[in-house]
Amino acid sequence: MAFPPYAADPDAVDSAAHLIQVALTPVFMLSGIGTLINVFNTRLARVSDHLEDVSRRLAGTVSDTATTDPYYTPEKLLSHEKRLHRRIFVLDLAILMNAIGGASTCGAAIALFVGSLRDTTTSTWLLALFGIALGCTVAALMFFLADTMLSWHGLKRDGAMPRPLTTK
Repeated sequence: MAFPPYAADPDAVDSAAHLIQVALTPVFMLSGIGTLINVFNTRLARVSDHLEDVSRRLAGTVSDTATTDPYYTPEKLLSHEKRLHRRIFVLDLAILMNAIGGASTCGAAIALFVGSLRDTTTSTWLLALFGIALGCTVAALMFFLADTMLSWHGLKRDGAMPRPLTTK
């Protein structure tokens, strides 16, 4: 069975190809945002578990061994608890920014499709929503960097990181 002759308007094909390319951008953006939210939520869960452990130690509910660990002094635990609260706050902001970025990406996709269905120009909305999505994703990554810096600072301050070797 032979295909019927195909005589398509090259402009219509180019327009459809461009629409498909533009429509795929939000899909990839949403996929990346979803992955980042998953990473941030996993990290938040670990920090929350750590905070719970520190709170139990401060309350004295963890069974103490005969030897006392200098790391678990009340002063260090209180300092660590404060740092963990800061980290939770920063990770909450990262997740919030990423969620706003995801919602803006969905809004950009909706603006794209509404514009193509009605043959109207929605480029201002499309660019604004996609710009918000990118800005929020960058902000989320900056908050994640802040959490990482808080974590590194805590490890360094508590002496858990090895000191660099010096040569004489």
